Amino acid sequence: MPAPNESLFKQYFTDFDGRFKGRLSHIRPTFAREAFRESAGVRAKHTGIIKVEYQKDLMGLLEEGMLLAVRNYKGLHQRRPRYTLLEVAAIWPSHFGLSGLSEESYYPLQFEIIQQSVEDWDATDTSTLMIRMSAIPINYDLSLDPEKGPSFDRGFSYPIPAEEAFILNRDLINLMYNKRVIERIGGVPAKTTSEARRDPRLGLLKMFEALQHDIPLYIDFERLVRYHFGLFSFTGGGKSNLASNIMRRLLYHTKDVKIVIFDIACEYPFLLLDVLSDPKIPAHVIFENRVADANQLVSSIVRPRDYEADPRVLAKLGGLVRRGILGHLVRRGVSAVHTYGSVLNDLEDLRGQSEGRPTYLNAIGLIEQQVNNYVAEHACSEDDTVAKEFVDFLDQTAHDAVERFRVSDKSQLWGWATTRAKAMQPSPTAEAAPPQPAKTDDGYTFEAIQHLIEGEDRLVCLSIADPSLIKMLVSRLTSQLLLARTKRFQVKPYILFVFDEAQEFIPQDPRGQDRTSSYHVERLLRQGRKYGLGACIATQRVAHLNTSCLQQLHTFFVGTLPRPYDRSVVSSTFLIDEGILEKTLEFGPGEWLLASYTATGMENVPIFLRADNAEKEIETFLAK
Repeated sequence: MPAPNESLFKQYFTDFDGRFKGRLSHIRPTFAREAFRESAGVRAKHTGIIKVEYQKDLMGLLEEGMLLAVRNYKGLHQRRPRYTLLEVAAIWPSHFGLSGLSEESYYPLQFEIIQQSVEDWDATDTSTLMIRMSAIPINYDLSLDPEKGPSFDRGFSYPIPAEEAFILNRDLINLMYNKRVIERIGGVPAKTTSEARRDPRLGLLKMFEALQHDIPLYIDFERLVRYHFGLFSFTGGGKSNLASNIMRRLLYHTKDVKIVIFDIACEYPFLLLDVLSDPKIPAHVIFENRVADANQLVSSIVRPRDYEADPRVLAKLGGLVRRGILGHLVRRGVSAVHTYGSVLNDLEDLRGQSEGRPTYLNAIGLIEQQVNNYVAEHACSEDDTVAKEFVDFLDQTAHDAVERFRVSDKSQLWGWATTRAKAMQPSPTAEAAPPQPAKTDDGYTFEAIQHLIEGEDRLVCLSIADPSLIKMLVSRLTSQLLLARTKRFQVKPYILFVFDEAQEFIPQDPRGQDRTSSYHVERLLRQGRKYGLGACIATQRVAHLNTSCLQQLHTFFVGTLPRPYDRSVVSSTFLIDEGILEKTLEFGPGEWLLASYTATGMENVPIFLRADNAEKEIETFLAK
């Protein structure tokens, strides 16, 4: 089958005005380099090498992340052209003289050859110079039908070695990534803009930037929220910036999405200042302590360095105070929610603390056996909230066990076992709870916060720096809202829970209160999508997170992760080639690698993205 005719080529490919002439030199399978480890990163099954005729300005036009099309064997017997799609992972220039230069060569000779090669790079001597590219298949084929247009077929097809490689042009890339999404979200403006109110785009693709060809990227917000997503980047990479821009677009361009932010760093009252000031968006911000005026509010939140001394910020924050959307948490009544699973988690923690004490372990084993028997006899699940009868049963069982095995009354096990009746007052179910006011005279109780979330508010920001307090809220709110949804079989409106600094809530090896919060967040991630409850997980240390939670994420954004182990965890969890992830080491703030199983136009295809900057939205708002 011949190469595409001129009309098809111009419609779907680019050669940068005749500069790009490349061929697939070879494609080879990639074999594992080490024994299997759970956290070991993955490599693409095949890697292709493309050799390109050297043009001195071509190196400035080619970019990692561009897509190449190479004719494959499946298309040999078809009337329409069919190509294997590959993503460029690395680009480098090659000099014939330098490639043959050995480290063992005479040193003066090495310097002379290197010096003489400098002039060659300014020439266009294709006999001496070459551009090489490595590329990995994205497991899609491109079929070109002159009548129906292009189509993308899932699966890997072996490309034909030595065939010409073609670069997908701006229009085909836009069609590939955005067409299906735009159809689902209902249209976008004819001219793209970074202004969140006017355009729901996340940012621009990092392609054709040297030519200033802007390609916006759109995402299916409903699938993004419902199937959970993660933001992973080192400090300063822009996690909170991106999270705030995603939330801003959710609020402006959807009608049935609510957002709850667990803001332990107290960043979002500033990053969402324009949204919180919008009277059309019902919202509340709950602090740990009472905030009486703008000066107290300024001292209660974190701002970017450039805005720490900006007087405009104080004036705009004063508007939030006057709007009456600020409140503080009333700590009475804020207690952990207890489930049969959380009781078993407590026993597991106590077992770890009792190593080397056989009688303590026997007491714990007896209590655990009795709990499991009760759960089985009463047809309960570990996710169910404990009943009053169970609390009485556990209190008696635990007392009997520690006395039978002569546990010291000064031990932690004794303290736990003898306080169950007081410590585990079961929470009323969602159906039994009477209607609660949105606000009390003294502030917001837990019930009042739940009422806000289930009421008219679309944004509730819990800016609480006390780790114990906010973890307790995480456990109670996620548990009670999930319970309420399951009892009502309710899906909409969707609720997005944002866990910033997620390592505080879902650590890898939780103990005590961490185990409780991790348990409830994992439960939310496993069951929430059935009831319209989604989650955003943002962290700088992926390796420190509960891996069961990570495996529930269907969309992820990866910024700079300097630690190899973090990249390996991302690679193994989301099946992204390590070579692609290493490109993120070159990223600046606001640059991301995005892949999604559900929310983008192409399933699990790595996309290099330059996200829109939330601070521009804030600057525009402050300038008004």
